[in-house]
Amino acid sequence: MATPTVGSLPMSERIATLDIIRGFALLGILIMNMPGFSSSFFAEADGSHQWTGQLDQVAEAIRDMLFSGKFNSMFSLLFGIGFTIQFARLEQKDPARATGIYLRRLAVLAVLGLIHGAIFWPGDVLHIYAILGLLLVFPLRRASIRTIVTLMALCLVYPVVSGTLRLMVMTPEITAMLVREAQAWEASNKAVYPSGNFLQTAAENMRVFTHLYGSRWELWGSLGFWVQMAFTMLLGLLAGRLRWAQRIPELAPKVRSWMWVALAVGLFCGAAFTLIFQFNRVPGPSPIKLLGGLCYWISRPALMIFYVLLIVRLAQDPRWAQRLAPFGAAGRMPLTNYLMQTAICTTIFYGWGFGLWGQVGPAAGLPLALTIFFAIQVPWSIWWLNRNDRGPMERLWAWMTSPPAPRRPAPRPPPPAPRPAGPAPPPPPGRPPGAAPPPMAPPPPARGRSTPGGNTPGGGGPPRGPPGGRAGAGQGGLTVKPGDVALTRTR
Repeated sequence: MATPTVGSLPMSERIATLDIIRGFALLGILIMNMPGFSSSFFAEADGSHQWTGQLDQVAEAIRDMLFSGKFNSMFSLLFGIGFTIQFARLEQKDPARATGIYLRRLAVLAVLGLIHGAIFWPGDVLHIYAILGLLLVFPLRRASIRTIVTLMALCLVYPVVSGTLRLMVMTPEITAMLVREAQAWEASNKAVYPSGNFLQTAAENMRVFTHLYGSRWELWGSLGFWVQMAFTMLLGLLAGRLRWAQRIPELAPKVRSWMWVALAVGLFCGAAFTLIFQFNRVPGPSPIKLLGGLCYWISRPALMIFYVLLIVRLAQDPRWAQRLAPFGAAGRMPLTNYLMQTAICTTIFYGWGFGLWGQVGPAAGLPLALTIFFAIQVPWSIWWLNRNDRGPMERLWAWMTSPPAPRRPAPRPPPPAPRPAGPAPPPPPGRPPGAAPPPMAPPPPARGRSTPGGNTPGGGGPPRGPPGGRAGAGQGGLTVKPGDVALTRTR
């Protein structure tokens, strides 16, 4: 039995619209990750603008309103949908090992994400998807729809509870301490990333990554991000359970109305949080910032849903499906292209590459992201998939998570056919019934000297190999045995 693989489905089993959405998510994530590649995570902690030019500030405001949080939410939505589809297929193909295979899949993804975040770039999100999958999505694979919806509602309550607690516990002294700490980290980043070699930048990445989970205040902020990811992952799990991806033609009449409602809510809340945080840049919590945070939490899934529904609607038109096909090629290799973005951008910005860290603002970061995606990643994906069925990292992921096929014993040879029952065949003509067969003629004498008692030179015993006797178990003295069946391990 062939072992089912994970990480990338064969083309015949893929849903093309989901691949297109993944491609858009990759582009949006690259646009939003560009500031994290080109500058410090701890910049603007004191409320100042890192980029003071008007064009940069306008580009930053548009980027935050339309892109911030929408595309990593899109990926977490796809993670939840993909989980239900892939796990169902695994259970159909190999129900006894489906759970073990998928748990290994998530464990390997977590390890890859931790390595990526701790060594190459501390903004990794793969480990979050994997750990949420292990702790949340996988245990809920058979939960009721009501349970999933209840957990989603609790995720929406979190920002109210967290924001209220911040108002209660964060004093001006704590705020000032956190600002000084962030400025120290920004100075450390500036000393390493623009000019350091690979080992120095890897060490700095390790320090930043461990600080994000080691500081209780940073951990509090990270927890909010995890809850946001959990909400859209649960939404994806709900969509997968209700088979929305497979029912696109059936749901098409409702898509348009849902799309415009999501756009209106997303734009209103996105504009509100952008304006609130733009005009309230003084460090520390406040009631108006609590309102801005709520608007941000609502705008993330709302605009994300609008983008997804718009793509779904366009992809049903064959002309648009052809135009969107390049996104689908990139989306068929999501792990490869996500890690490739880190490889390209760290080479551009870090000191061991071109050293442009701190020199590319929001206005230049947007066209740079578009160039990387459309000039490098899309052509590369098309070229690779014309020659392979999945991306290189997807293939490695499948190899690392698929167990070997169980060995089967070699087939035994069939038993000899039974002798048909019936009377014995008649004797040859000229021999009376019951008579003994005539004696065999003696062999011709050997050339050379002959000695009494044998037909071999110098031999006084019987000849080697009795004439007319059996020399083996098969015809002509040969025994035919079936060879071992070679089993290959399917990855």
